[in-house]
Amino acid sequence: MSTRVVKRAFKFRFHPIREQADLLNRTFGCVRKVYNLTLEARTTAWYQRQERVNYNATSALLTAWKKTEELAFLNEVSSVPLQQCLRHLQGAFAAFWEKRARYPRFKSKHKSRASAEFTPSAFRWNNGELTLAKMTDPLDIVWSRPLPEGQSPSTVTVSRDSAGRWFVSLLCQDTIEPGLATTAAVGIDAGLEHLITLSTGEKIANPRHERADRLRLARAQRELARKDKGSRNRAKARLKVARVHARIADRRRDHLHKLSTRLVRENQTLVIEDLTVRNMLGNHTLARAISDAAWTTFRELLTYKADWYSRDLVVIDRWYPSSKVCSACGHLTEKMPLNVRSWTCPCGAVHDRDVNAARNILAAGLAVSACGAGVRPQRGNLRSGQQAVKQETRRATAGIPAL
Repeated sequence: MSTRVVKRAFKFRFHPIREQADLLNRTFGCVRKVYNLTLEARTTAWYQRQERVNYNATSALLTAWKKTEELAFLNEVSSVPLQQCLRHLQGAFAAFWEKRARYPRFKSKHKSRASAEFTPSAFRWNNGELTLAKMTDPLDIVWSRPLPEGQSPSTVTVSRDSAGRWFVSLLCQDTIEPGLATTAAVGIDAGLEHLITLSTGEKIANPRHERADRLRLARAQRELARKDKGSRNRAKARLKVARVHARIADRRRDHLHKLSTRLVRENQTLVIEDLTVRNMLGNHTLARAISDAAWTTFRELLTYKADWYSRDLVVIDRWYPSSKVCSACGHLTEKMPLNVRSWTCPCGAVHDRDVNAARNILAAGLAVSACGAGVRPQRGNLRSGQQAVKQETRRATAGIPAL
């Protein structure tokens, strides 16, 4: 396997001085204002005049808005982030027309992510120092890791999270070294008692990061509820709540990154289930635990890392009864309540529920990959993401030849 060159974002924290923070906050506000104005103009044009407004038309609108007295403040910030937000909105509409996303929504000052994207014409990169447009001093970046040697960023995205932390994301070309050659394959069963169970019998413990910080979060939320709305003390209390949430999210993301990287490096073929997490969150008893497990994030990490390292990621149908089928003989049990963690098949095989499910997932994925029947491309930009139909996976695990 040869090396691959990919575009990779390197994210770092930075600490702006007061002037830089003030300029960036104004830039975030202008980006949000332009995005909302443009979305309103495009929506009005369509519903009132059945007229489609494209990117070029919105760019002309932006020029006109800058000349008005009401929106003259748009000239105080760099024009590049404003143009970029128009491109982002165009991409959002394209995804909506292709039925890959919902209709674009307006950005909220308090709920939306504050960010601005700069292209090379709006920043200066010199010997590892980054200076944005309309700034005189470079950003004080905490370099936690080096950028690819000899590479300079093609785009720079500056953001501020709800906890008040500042981040800069540098998009560079990076060379991905190929993983070690292997023929190993693994089935992965997601769960709550254990985060995942592998077909090898290994069970990965669920760290339950949200539960670990639940008391701290509840205390911070109680303090927030006691503060008067609009007061400075309420703003400080809100920041404490956001910092607890940020701590939980950071620890969860770190664990999932390490776990997904390990699985991709050790195995050539990885098989998972196509879980509908959004529907599963309708179970209010388990919704909190399911959100804490972050199965969707884990799948996203597996997807792009499998693509990077030329591994095969196979996704089997969500309706395949992996827990009810005996991995030894293929017998299908009609009912299998969630409280049943181990069971005995009529053939005499004793199964751990999760290990048995992982083995069935692996068998189904290997079967449909080998025969190619009932396989359709996975949504998104996957290299080898595949999804097996239920009938094919049932044949495979029951020992019935594929059609």
